Amino acid sequence: MLPTTSKGRASNVRPNPVFPQYLRRIVKWRQMDIEYTFWQMLNLCTSPKVVYQHTKYHKQTKNQWARDDPAFIVICSLLLIVATLAYCAAFSHSVGHAIYTVLSVLIFHFLITGAILATCFWFLTNSYLREESPNSHVVEQRVEWLYAFDVHCNSFFPMFVLLYVIHYFLSPLLIAHGFIPVLLSNLLFMVAVSYYHYLNFLGYDVLPFLERTTFFLYPIGIVIILSPLMILSGFNPTRYMMSMYFS
Repeated sequence: MLPTTSKGRASNVRPNPVFPQYLRRIVKWRQMDIEYTFWQMLNLCTSPKVVYQHTKYHKQTKNQWARDDPAFIVICSLLLIVATLAYCAAFSHSVGHAIYTVLSVLIFHFLITGAILATCFWFLTNSYLREESPNSHVVEQRVEWLYAFDVHCNSFFPMFVLLYVIHYFLSPLLIAHGFIPVLLSNLLFMVAVSYYHYLNFLGYDVLPFLERTTFFLYPIGIVIILSPLMILSGFNPTRYMMSMYFS
């Protein structure tokens, strides 16, 4: 349930039991809805608005915006491990280095970075983007931290498909020298990062108590401006990222 407060008076807010239950269900594979999770992943790449329409239904039936099923995070983590192992098989020089790479990508790139971004967006939306109610007795709604992390995970998955899966098969071309690899690499990263921020926008725009959610589209403009500059300068993001892990 969304944590709520009432203006002008102190309120007794009960501890939200959703997060402890969520963590306990991570180790209970049979309780996860795997089929629905794959449906979400497919539609996040093709029809993301449909996914967030179902988020509204989830709110109506379970009275919370965040998922109560950790299947999405678990499956996304497993796919990320498999993809990273494929990179290690192709480019790594030792088993120890492969283990380090898998752990750093999973823990830092996905979980820790996601938690930091979710915390920033959670604070931003609750502090600056909530609509002001004209009635001081109306109970306010707030963005759940777990929902903010859900939005990150939703936005991350299509970026994973572009920058881990498709990127893997194109990597022999993208790491080559020349203008074409630079151009294709920058275009791939531009599309992936822009789509991430677009899905962020959809995730927060669906919440009826938020306003000015177009803020989440602003980074796309920055990406579009920077991409031609990086192409003209000869910067290849693929070679840069590969050198970080497999130099």
